[in-house]
Amino acid sequence: MLLIALKTLFGHRVKVIGMVIGLAFASLMMTQQPATMLSILGRTYSFIEDVSQPDVWVMDPMVQFVDDAKPLADSKLGLVRSVAGVAWAVPIYRTSTAARLPDGNTANALLIGVDDASLIGAPVQMLSGHTDDLRRTDAVFVNEEGAKMRLAQTQPDGSKRPLQVGDILELNEHRAEVVGIAKTGATFSSQPVIYTTYTRARSFALPQRKTMSYVLAKAKPGVDPAVLARSIAEQTGLAAYTAATFKDMSLWYFIRNTGILINFGMVTLVGFVVGAVISGIMFFNFTQDNLRHFAVLKAIGASPLQLLGMVLLQSAIVGVLGYGIGIGLASGMALASSTFQVKFTPLLLAFSAGGVLIICILSASISLLKVLRLEPAAVFKA
Repeated sequence: MLLIALKTLFGHRVKVIGMVIGLAFASLMMTQQPATMLSILGRTYSFIEDVSQPDVWVMDPMVQFVDDAKPLADSKLGLVRSVAGVAWAVPIYRTSTAARLPDGNTANALLIGVDDASLIGAPVQMLSGHTDDLRRTDAVFVNEEGAKMRLAQTQPDGSKRPLQVGDILELNEHRAEVVGIAKTGATFSSQPVIYTTYTRARSFALPQRKTMSYVLAKAKPGVDPAVLARSIAEQTGLAAYTAATFKDMSLWYFIRNTGILINFGMVTLVGFVVGAVISGIMFFNFTQDNLRHFAVLKAIGASPLQLLGMVLLQSAIVGVLGYGIGIGLASGMALASSTFQVKFTPLLLAFSAGGVLIICILSASISLLKVLRLEPAAVFKA
């Protein structure tokens, strides 16, 4: 019976192609759109993930997300270090700057100043150079995305050359030598990220009285970071959050204050509905065209369970083909993009597969009603 179901299915190639296209479209939209949304939202806290050493981030109480850094007085560093349970605490500076390239072009960038002594906050994964190179005179690191995109130099023939170790930048009329290319998470604004020491960053940046953006603190062994964060907040009057809490704050700020979730959610829902409508109509028409065949099978003794298995098999075959093509298209689109990368997590693939499964079940259910209510005598009708 299952073999008959397969022959019947592939005997209607046009309808099968239509059903597969509908499911492939739904699979594509339910995979690519959420993946893009998750990648964008992941950029909102990428800086926190890149600076992985501290357990607690200390900041001005009015800070709402990681890019909303408000300058602190340098004296706050000593207050944080005096709190019981703090193993170490270091400053980090984060500000915007203008980088002038050797070819004369300029680009806005994020300037990060890390602790001079420990270099805590510097990139961990280096593609070129070594972390200790940051101590050299006028030394800076540049993130990989910035080096390839915004800070790429225009050659005489019009082509673009990525920024390389040894190139010289000008930051607010100060010389800066690129001594390393770092692999870091992409920022929400897609700006290049330039790393240097805390002292040098203050000289690169425009003069201001307060320069410290955050205090990064590490809990002593056996001390709960969440408890330490509360102690720091109570004793210093500053806001203190664990890295995980600060990531959640940054993420939910963008979810609440932008239309990212609604926009991508609507597109995903449209993809699901369109795929369901196309596949449902095509599968219903396919079943309608084969009612006489189902009537014959029922007349010669096929049980309702056998007919049910035939319809479900046909729906499953179409679903697998559509889902596979949709995932393939989504992956191809991700690989083809050189400026924006998305990640397909197992949970996301399961979500897409679940959506396709629901469409297949709905389509099969509509057809099953016709098949199960079919009278064997229908085969004798003209």
